[in-house]
Amino acid sequence: MRLPILLLALLLVLPALSGCSGDNRFLKNLAKTDGDFVADAHLREMNRLLQGLMAKLYKRNPRELRKAPGITVEQRQWQIFSVPGRLVFPELDNRQGTQALDLAFDPTFDGDRVFAVMVGLTAMVRSSFNWQEEQFIIDSLDPQKFFDSARNLEILVWRLSNRRDDKGNLLLLTNACEGEEANLSFERQFGKMIAMQDMMAFILTSKLDRGISRLFQGALSSAAFLPMGF
Repeated sequence: MRLPILLLALLLVLPALSGCSGDNRFLKNLAKTDGDFVADAHLREMNRLLQGLMAKLYKRNPRELRKAPGITVEQRQWQIFSVPGRLVFPELDNRQGTQALDLAFDPTFDGDRVFAVMVGLTAMVRSSFNWQEEQFIIDSLDPQKFFDSARNLEILVWRLSNRRDDKGNLLLLTNACEGEEANLSFERQFGKMIAMQDMMAFILTSKLDRGISRLFQGALSSAAFLPMGF
């Protein structure tokens, strides 16, 4: 009975302190476990990595940004990272998550492929956190979602290195092309994100004493993204 009593006490006291943000933060922290703090820190770092990846992709693929005349990289970042929750944009036919990622690699798509990738990738990460910016005692995260998102990141890396247009050109450039100086920065960026999602999956698995399905092998061989329940 301690959990309901604690939450009731917080709900009663919070309105009285609504004008004091420091007190609100203190009360919020009371409603968090150590695992919640870990999850919050994990999401902050993932958002930092995602913003960095977005800037790198536009630097490597400036033609994609030119498809939206007058817009800057910073404005594109603001469109995604200033808005919590689900990401829905008419220019992507309102596609979300893995559907947005599929659109980015559709040879007939004439829109901004970098934007489609980042909308899909960011939504996929948010989905693993149940679309919440913070976690609390009453929340429950599913390790399978983190595991599946890590596998989808691996599939995305494969697609970036292999998907081409009808002229044989890569749809999006990341690592160095033939004759260029070696560029491993994208591999390191994706490697960090894959490792972090896997780490969260295994932390949650240990906490919940449950296993994770290993169904990704068939999907990886066909380069099909695993469904994330959007």
